[in-house]
Amino acid sequence: MIEIHQLTKTFIKDENRIEVLKGIDCRIARGESLAILGASGTGKTTLLQILGALDHPTSGRVLFDDADIFEWDEPRRAEFRNKKIGFVFQSYHLLPEFTALENTIMPALINGIPKGDACRRGEIVLTEVGLGDRLAHKPGELSGGEQQRVAIARAIIMNPDVILADEPTGNLDAKTGERIQGLLLDLGRAVETTLIVATHNRLLADGMSRTINLKDGKIYDL
Repeated sequence: MIEIHQLTKTFIKDENRIEVLKGIDCRIARGESLAILGASGTGKTTLLQILGALDHPTSGRVLFDDADIFEWDEPRRAEFRNKKIGFVFQSYHLLPEFTALENTIMPALINGIPKGDACRRGEIVLTEVGLGDRLAHKPGELSGGEQQRVAIARAIIMNPDVILADEPTGNLDAKTGERIQGLLLDLGRAVETTLIVATHNRLLADGMSRTINLKDGKIYDL
């Protein structure tokens, strides 16, 4: 489903070249749960952002179902991000002035789905993640674990082919983190979504079907 060929990413800072990704090759199967394990600062977030078409590689190719996403124009990539990719971030990225339901349905509204239909879909996915009684609560009225579940509901509302999760348990206590991990895995299995998680947490990585290690800009199978 996903093929990465000789992917590199270099940043220029104060006239210095910082090589973050150095010729990565990887294949990810449909429905697979993959952990990208590595210490902070090793490029895990950069790799996820490229896979989700939020950033461009310096060189190399990323193929989704044999199509190179970086040969598309930006409107097509934006449509790809909205319909095919669900993002879960460590810091949730919820809009504080909107309710859990309103945050959840944002991707559906952007996709042109009528608000009534989007709300019905949002209620279903929030119920699936255990927040059916929190629809009208704003982020400030929710715990960290509940906010992360809203973020997961937002990520899955469009039934994406791929969920990209960047340190999804990083801001949570151990017990809540285990619940979020279980929720992501259960949802991935239920809808056969490919789950790719960037983490430095070995326990989280051990729950995935496969783990690769990102070190010194390259990946190694574990």
